[in-house]
Amino acid sequence: MAKLSPIESEFATTEEAEAYDAWFRAKVERAMNSTEPSIPHEEVMREMHAIIDSYRDAPDTLAS
Repeated sequence: MAKLSPIESEFATTEEAEAYDAWFRAKVERAMNSTEPSIPHEEVMREMHAIIDSYRDAPDTLAS
């Protein structure tokens, strides 16, 4: 189990890096092979801006 430098990698070992890489590649492959309808970029951005705005407009609950 080779240790990785935190400067070079966010993973502690090569095994962790390889496991993440395999997980990520499988996730991308599933997404690319998906037959579900896609969501237009504008719609996603509209929804994300609404979420961000709702947090921006909410009272500060972390200050307590």
